[in-house]
Amino acid sequence: MSLVHVMGAGLAGLSAAVEFVAAGRAVVVHEASPQAGGRCRSYFDAALDMEIDNGNHLVLSGNRATLAYAQRIGARDRLVGPGSATFPFVDLASGARWTLRANEGLIPFWMLSRARRVPGTRLREYLELAKLLRAGRRARIGDTLACRGPLWDRLVEPFLVAALNIEASQGSAALAGQVVRETLAAGGRNYHPLVARDGLSNALVRPALAYIEAHGGSVVFGRRLRALAFEGERVAGLDFGDAHVEVKPGEAVVLATPPQVAGPLVPELATPTEFRAIVNAHYRTAPPPSLPPITGIVGGLAQWLFVFPDRLSVTISNGDACLDTPREELAQRIWADVSKVAGLSGEPPRWQIVRERRATFAASPAQDALRPGAATRWRNLALAGDWTQTRLPATIEGAIRSGVTAAKALR
Repeated sequence: MSLVHVMGAGLAGLSAAVEFVAAGRAVVVHEASPQAGGRCRSYFDAALDMEIDNGNHLVLSGNRATLAYAQRIGARDRLVGPGSATFPFVDLASGARWTLRANEGLIPFWMLSRARRVPGTRLREYLELAKLLRAGRRARIGDTLACRGPLWDRLVEPFLVAALNIEASQGSAALAGQVVRETLAAGGRNYHPLVARDGLSNALVRPALAYIEAHGGSVVFGRRLRALAFEGERVAGLDFGDAHVEVKPGEAVVLATPPQVAGPLVPELATPTEFRAIVNAHYRTAPPPSLPPITGIVGGLAQWLFVFPDRLSVTISNGDACLDTPREELAQRIWADVSKVAGLSGEPPRWQIVRERRATFAASPAQDALRPGAATRWRNLALAGDWTQTRLPATIEGAIRSGVTAAKALR
């Protein structure tokens, strides 16, 4: 049974490792940091005196790779949601509140009902989204859609900013089209919102580690890859600085590191070069019982409000403008939005601001064109990560799908 070395214990690396051990391969996962999960993990926060996620992430019921991964590691029940395609929204500028309620089937009958679609929108506006399904890979969303009007302002722009992590009009129309193809165009049953209510690590990381180890694999922390040794058409060694690991004939390597790490390790490897921030705010407070699990926010600084049993959390995608704002000011401004949505008053409770400066690659057509595929010219080396060419933006689904693709490339 030949050995597979997986470099990186983020979701891409973990999903690749799970694929290999399920197929009976021996696996060692090498992780540079002291913990697994990468940008999708939980940690104990001393300021809040509780475990929180480093970022809020939404999974949809049509994310087939994510749900298959969760099912395999025995954690499908840890992704929870309302059981239907239901999305409450609040417009802070006007005070309007509405809930998008989609029917389950492929034909979107809900778009015919004023009570179920976004207020002030017409059916023809929704039909315009079909243009994204035909967009070329060089097209921006702004070249494809008008990027104005009630539907854009109240649904499409918030949805695409969250998915692509870039100013929506500048994003890749092809990537947006794939998201629409797998969600809105696939019927309501494919976009039920799901969240890791008990934390990302409990849902997607710790069960994967347990699964890998239960199937004979191992995970080694504190191993930062310094270089790959190449011999002809294969990787022959892994240099960790203080240790060198031989990669024997028949063994394989999955490089599931961030692009800024992978680029210098692999000769002539093109990777995305532009990134965008995501900002998350966490407030330790018991949420009002009436709050839904997730609420979209229009017209404010906050974009999405997530409700957990012991805290309220906010996500701001394309968040570069928030990077230089003092933390206290940012916490106050975000809390002002949260208070309006949740009907709360008073000063913010205990809070934490988490800023991921290079959260994802900027999902523009130019950056999408720099994403490499899983296979490389070295027959025992494959790439994985949400920055590789998955035909999706940098999402949980893209990361997990990339690990599966890398495993298939090496079989």
